[in-house]
Amino acid sequence: MPVASYEQYCQMLDKAANEGYAYPAINVTSTSTANAALKAFSDMKSDGIIQVSTGGGSFASGSAVKDEVLGAISIAQHVHLMAEKYDVCIALHTDHCHPEKVESFLIPLIEETEKRREKGLPNLFNSHMFDGSVLPTEENIKMSKELLERCAKSEIILEIETGVVGGEEDGVNNEDAPADKLYTTKEEMVEVAKVLRPIGKFMYAATFGNVHGVYKPGNVKLRPEILKDGQDAVEKEFGKEARHYLVFHGGSGSELSEIHETLGYGVIKMNIDTDTQYAYSRAVVDHMFKNYDAMLKIEGEVGNKKFYDPRAWMKQGEESMCDRIKQACSDLKSNGKSILA
Repeated sequence: MPVASYEQYCQMLDKAANEGYAYPAINVTSTSTANAALKAFSDMKSDGIIQVSTGGGSFASGSAVKDEVLGAISIAQHVHLMAEKYDVCIALHTDHCHPEKVESFLIPLIEETEKRREKGLPNLFNSHMFDGSVLPTEENIKMSKELLERCAKSEIILEIETGVVGGEEDGVNNEDAPADKLYTTKEEMVEVAKVLRPIGKFMYAATFGNVHGVYKPGNVKLRPEILKDGQDAVEKEFGKEARHYLVFHGGSGSELSEIHETLGYGVIKMNIDTDTQYAYSRAVVDHMFKNYDAMLKIEGEVGNKKFYDPRAWMKQGEESMCDRIKQACSDLKSNGKSILA
């Protein structure tokens, strides 16, 4: 199945919102990690979202090039090719783009889709995230409005964020963010609906104490009721149809009951990165420890090519990451619910 069209992506989001489940949105940095996501979604009969961050794009372009845009395009093109071999809908997304990266990362990728559409080709990415949470709320919403106006012309869905997701991810550190910034206000949620809804489709990462990175259960103090209160305020002001498509960032270490609670408040997308990174690396470490002598040419020996061939341990990492994504599909209740079923 080709990467989802705009109509299919909208159908995916509507179905998740109406039926109370969310899509795992998997950060990938290579063809191997992208393949793990594709297989997992197909195995679980779940549609899904594959996404690339600025750091992921830089890595994918290679250490000699370090071109965030080129790397993101490369991964997207790979997914476009491979998705045709699978029987579920896959959407392509870019993760956190902070204001200082808009001109160097986000705009070139939007331009790439604009060029493709002029040639009659499908969009490169289905959606992009602008993370203006570091800005004053008024300025954040103003920039979000300008970007959504451009995105909507090319049937691109924009994801925005107000409030701040704590912790550290992809080189951006919010560990010292003020406590009040970790919780989006209902006034912000109403204002976002007022300004952006007339323009086009968007997703909204409202914060409720969520934190990037990995933490032991109980260490993250989530307040899912923040989402409920905000959605209720939006519905009171503009009607039920104005309720936001919400995005859950920083879910590692969250209790499953809290995750399920957010699904009832309109979360339709949950970003997953830390847990899949660990799953991939854990399998690789296991391979190295169990086959130490075969991996290395030590004490006059020659090792064993079957074990040190990168394909041997990358395959195990890929399989382990695939299994973790399958768990995410089950946890988020997206399994068996492809719009193609």
